[in-house]
Amino acid sequence: MAGYTESSQEHLRRLRRIEGQVRGLQRMVEDDKYCIDILTQVSAATSALRSFALVLLEEHMEHCVADAVADGGVEARAKVKEASDAIARLVRS
Repeated sequence: MAGYTESSQEHLRRLRRIEGQVRGLQRMVEDDKYCIDILTQVSAATSALRSFALVLLEEHMEHCVADAVADGGVEARAKVKEASDAIARLVRS
């Protein structure tokens, strides 16, 4: 079971809201809106995605990583490395 399973409906709701933001960006471009207004909305969508990613990462660490660390061994090291790599990707983005 994935660490986010219990909150998957909330995650889907957030992703649908982000999808709506992106569709709004498409409409803004189609309607030839002012560049700065579009950039403001891009920033909002980016922030929403980053927020979603952080929540998902937190749940992964609370469930998948914590369970693997409790069990110990190679799996624990692999899960910690995996989480560390995910954090590095988020920091670079």
